Amino acid sequence: MDAQHLILIIEDDEFLLNSLENILQKANYTVEKVTTGKEALEKLKNVYYSLILLDVKLPDMDGIQIILEIEEASPKMRKIIMTGYPSVEKAQQAINYGADAFLVKPFSPEVLLKEIKKQLVLRDKEMKELYGVFIVNKKKRIKHKQI
Repeated sequence: MDAQHLILIIEDDEFLLNSLENILQKANYTVEKVTTGKEALEKLKNVYYSLILLDVKLPDMDGIQIILEIEEASPKMRKIIMTGYPSVEKAQQAINYGADAFLVKPFSPEVLLKEIKKQLVLRDKEMKELYGVFIVNKKKRIKHKQI
């Protein structure tokens, strides 16, 4: 993957946050990081990320609450939830509210990178389909007006 995808990591554990940043940077991703939900929401107001990687339990809010707040503003941004407290209910809730994937800590760098790549491929495909539909529709309108 190249650095065209900007990823935001939202994780309150500094050691894990720095480890995730290193893993992603070594894989040529451009990364920004924050430790609280409030910081994340501020960044998300001003920057469009291809993907966010967020912890469920943050000191100031639940990661699922963040997904709810950003889903309408950035629906094509891929969202991967991470948790060290797995439960079927929490996973289902995350997916129902807009998460695209759910990773249980601890996970290997390989698992993380594989999931990120998968999500970014899906995002790129969605964006291409949307853009393609826009162009086709625009051409049809132009042809219709000319006839």
